[in-house]
Amino acid sequence: MDKHPASPCETLAERYQALLEVAQAISTHRDLDELFRDLAQRLSRVVHANFVALSLHDPARNTMRLHTIQANVPADLVGGHEGPVEESPAGLVWQTQQSILVPDLAEERRWPKVIGHMKEDGANSFCFVLLTTAVRRLGAMGFLSLRKEAYGETDLEFLQQVGKQVAVAVDNVLHHQDLTYDRDRLRLLLEVSESIASHRDLAELFHDLAGRLPRAVKFSYILVILHDPERNVMRLHILEAPRPGRIVPGIELPIEDSAGGWVWQHQQPLVCTNVDHETRFPKVIQMMREEGVRSFCLVPLTTARRRLGALAVGSFEEHHYGGASLEFLQQVAKQVAVAVENALAFQQIAELKDKLAKEKLYLEEEIQTAYNFEEIVGDSRALNLVLKEVQTVAATDSTVLILGETGSGKELVARALHNRSDRRERTFVKLNCAAIPTGLLESELFGHEKGAFTGAIATKIGRFELADRGTIFLDEVGEIPPELQVKLLRVLQEQEFERLGSTRTIRVNVRIIAATNRDLDQMVEEQKFRSDLYYRLKVFPITVPPLRDRVEDIPMLVRHFTQKFSQRMKKRIETIPSEAMKALQTYHWPGNVRELENFIERAVILTQGQDLFVSIGELKWLPSHTKNSGTTTLEQAEREHILKALHKMNWTIGGPAGAAAKLGMKRTTLQSKMQKLGISRPS
Repeated sequence: MDKHPASPCETLAERYQALLEVAQAISTHRDLDELFRDLAQRLSRVVHANFVALSLHDPARNTMRLHTIQANVPADLVGGHEGPVEESPAGLVWQTQQSILVPDLAEERRWPKVIGHMKEDGANSFCFVLLTTAVRRLGAMGFLSLRKEAYGETDLEFLQQVGKQVAVAVDNVLHHQDLTYDRDRLRLLLEVSESIASHRDLAELFHDLAGRLPRAVKFSYILVILHDPERNVMRLHILEAPRPGRIVPGIELPIEDSAGGWVWQHQQPLVCTNVDHETRFPKVIQMMREEGVRSFCLVPLTTARRRLGALAVGSFEEHHYGGASLEFLQQVAKQVAVAVENALAFQQIAELKDKLAKEKLYLEEEIQTAYNFEEIVGDSRALNLVLKEVQTVAATDSTVLILGETGSGKELVARALHNRSDRRERTFVKLNCAAIPTGLLESELFGHEKGAFTGAIATKIGRFELADRGTIFLDEVGEIPPELQVKLLRVLQEQEFERLGSTRTIRVNVRIIAATNRDLDQMVEEQKFRSDLYYRLKVFPITVPPLRDRVEDIPMLVRHFTQKFSQRMKKRIETIPSEAMKALQTYHWPGNVRELENFIERAVILTQGQDLFVSIGELKWLPSHTKNSGTTTLEQAEREHILKALHKMNWTIGGPAGAAAKLGMKRTTLQSKMQKLGISRPS
């Protein structure tokens, strides 16, 4: 470009010839870099220039952007530099529509940053001519020289003529690029639609989109941030990132602390061209800085039915996401919002379907295994006191702790609590904590995600989720290991938990009924059971009496079980011998109602006629207290002593020949003890 070291003084004919060549070059190029490379070679014969630059105005960000530069000397200045309009000579030309001529950079005080770059590359003089067509103002074309006073008024007039032709060429190229971009963008939007139609899984969809969208919008990260209506927080739902980092799916932030929350609330895009200039959302900005993100953009995800959240992209470079890229992201977000809403709906339907299927299966299992205990039989005072307590607490949602020996009917009481509550139409879910291995108990209670541990080949819904809006019955709660008691306490207090292998918090509305045959007070003292969990369970304790304390119910139970098993076995049993009934009433029944039921079932099997066959000898040589623990308590001994005296006196209580006189106590004292010990005369 420096063929004329002296001041250029070419003839007018040569410059006209150069203008004709410029016109020819304009008609053959559709790329700005190629156009300016050709122009620089042609103009070098008629005007001195070491650098030829094109600076165009960006209307979206109101900046001047250096699109291309041609130089015949080594230079650091390259295309792509961007700055405010008022900080560059090209910006002044674009604003005032007047060309600029600076013969000596040493005397120029305006635009210190740009002038500094020019001096670093050795430039000493320059001129900028406007690029404007009849349709729009484009920017400026600059000529820089290593010599001082390289350009005069004659040169400026000639270069302005060149600028008029170049402006038309640049406008045509930009128009062609816009058409090409619009065509490519429409094609890409069609691909987005096809991708959405072919992917139901959101993670797979965004993995596909992350490979397609950079053709129109450059980004390093793409995220979907959704609003959680239950917790009223913003949650990072989907993430496509170049590498693992601190930003991971499942992160939750309050709405006011989240950039996605701002977009969700205001339903407007949010563009940050430099994270160092953003003072809102400090937690979000800090995470972005740690990941190396320098600029980001968020657009709303909204359908006709609801506001979902935001689609976000982030870049490792500054000054991204404005104008056409923002408009394109908004168009993509409209389609993605429908896909997200559909995916969430499919997910919810699948979960409900799976839950209903599991509930049905669970209820069928319950019917098969617990059908024998579907109603409470008895009319004793001790049982009626329990039922009165059930009636009192059933209508509330308070936690109930049922205490009693094995086989005494604790589950029946729990079912009665559920059936008389407002939750009767929902599921009653039970879990025997002693029957599940310790390692699987947490998964059984709270569920797990696919891959949470070895053998977790599918997502499992826990019992607490199944019991949502219903009742969960935790039998043998004293067997829960200490490390799991903490999580159970949280569910009791907050009604929320996470599945194994998941960071998503699940909220439930569950009434908890617990039962145990163990002495929890002693376990708390021995630090085998958490005291805070114990007191949280023991909001309303109900003690189910053992069968030996409700002897008057035994005849009703015997008749009930005899009828049930005889119908099942298609036998006709009409009577129960009085001697057999008396033996059944005097037996201690260490296994309580369950033992009585099993005994009657065996008796019905052995019965051949119409009278129930009862092996009385078996009841005599298997006293309950020796079978149960091997140690007779004071209460048991007193009870058996009184029963022996009553049998001997033929159940006569008062008078000289009565049981009270034989026992050496008053009649009223004996009656009081009989009531306390649940002793009544057989019918």
